[in-house]
Amino acid sequence: MTAVCVMVLGTTSGAGKSWLTTALCRHYARQGLRVAPFKAQNMSNNARVVTKPCKGDERFAAGPPQGETAPSGGSDPRQRWSVGAEIGSAQYFQSLAARAEPDVRMNPLLLKPEADTRSQVVLMGEVSRELSDMPWRGRSDKVWPHITAALDALRAENDVVVIEGAGSPAEINLHASDIVNMRVARHAQARCLLVTDIDRGGAFAHLYGTWALLPEDERALIKGFVLNKFRGDASLLAPAPQMLHELTGVPVVATLPMWWQHGLPEEDGVFDDRTRAAGAVQTTIAVIAWPRISNLDEFQPLKNVPGVRLVWARTPADCAGADWIVLPGSKATAADLAWLRAQGLDRAVAEHAAQGKAVLGICGGLQVLGEALIDTHGIDGNAPGLGLLPLVTAFDTDKTVRRTTTTFGALTGTWSALSGITASGYEIHHGQTAQHPAMAAKGDVAREVVPGLAWQNAAGNVLGCYLHGLFEDPAVLRALFGATVPTLDSVFDGLADFIAQHVEPGVLDTLIQ
Repeated sequence: MTAVCVMVLGTTSGAGKSWLTTALCRHYARQGLRVAPFKAQNMSNNARVVTKPCKGDERFAAGPPQGETAPSGGSDPRQRWSVGAEIGSAQYFQSLAARAEPDVRMNPLLLKPEADTRSQVVLMGEVSRELSDMPWRGRSDKVWPHITAALDALRAENDVVVIEGAGSPAEINLHASDIVNMRVARHAQARCLLVTDIDRGGAFAHLYGTWALLPEDERALIKGFVLNKFRGDASLLAPAPQMLHELTGVPVVATLPMWWQHGLPEEDGVFDDRTRAAGAVQTTIAVIAWPRISNLDEFQPLKNVPGVRLVWARTPADCAGADWIVLPGSKATAADLAWLRAQGLDRAVAEHAAQGKAVLGICGGLQVLGEALIDTHGIDGNAPGLGLLPLVTAFDTDKTVRRTTTTFGALTGTWSALSGITASGYEIHHGQTAQHPAMAAKGDVAREVVPGLAWQNAAGNVLGCYLHGLFEDPAVLRALFGATVPTLDSVFDGLADFIAQHVEPGVLDTLIQ
């Protein structure tokens, strides 16, 4: 079996590649085909945990390594354990849309920005310090064999592989070192769709300019143009689509209307529009939008909870009137804590907590709530914490990456509704957190509501935990809000219905013939 490859390219970042790829995964899966997503390289601090088998690796002969998941059977211990591995969130959701098991091969290279000029490089799910220290262009030859091996393996197991590009394929300064756009398209002989955001303006110039800058053999792989985020009367576009077709030989195969609430988590970026709650606002949740926020997509379900309004907070004024303040994950905890203080948000969080209002810290947010960050390995940085929980976090070179299912112990105050709730999620963190020895000696002890994973203050209003994905768990949403939200499966079906309605008849079938 060698899968046909359909590839979604964009004229820019944010053109709509990720959600269109997700929609195509569900569209083809609904036809009974075996489908897998693929993105050679993703740059995002939104990551999910998948399992990676350790078969044949002598390091694990004695038992499971850190980050292990449940044993998968077999008498040889080297075959029984699998470790947690990271892939971009977009590919994780695309795999679910494809009705496939999320697999590290679907995103072999993940870049997690730590600063404006530096990223942590994750190759086949594991951090590579060698690649992280290497100049950008120097990585291509090192990683390309891994990328092609992952893609070829997926093609051997599936009928269709839906590939997502990155940025624009016409970034001619990067073309020689390309490993994610047209080099992948050529390797797979992919049938490509080029999508543009018409709401930005200049859509036809973007499409033509992108096509024109590609070498002739790469132009031949582009089978259709897609206009995304259109508002208004589509008949007013004429005669531009026909003119573009005459210039390029490539037809406009879809004009997709603006769709604000498709329900799919955004891949990157914090969006400034405030969530409009269904009905009267009962709970306003302010999520601190610090510069290196990670895994922000886990808050998407809150946008769909009746009576909940979500606010991205960058200033103390954004926190005014909030019922909850959430400190989310961070790829650079010490740096984001310094930013928090520079904005005066540390005082806003402290005052909010002093009033007995709810504060939740997740992963990096948990670490910030403690007394101190201790870094003896140069991983993240040293800093005093906010002091809202008597905890201390020490950063280690080893990274915890694993899926986690846990049951909360007895909680008090604001978070008491979580008592006894079993929740599933994932962990991705370098830090290890424990009680502050000096404060514990004085009797100032945080209540450990899940051993090594979650702690609560004595007053009951401040909770910190390492578990990502809390708000994606239906049991947690019911406990906290008495609400259910649309399932991801219904979201995927909605995306597939949308493109089936707006793509020219027969186009999607022709792409895989």
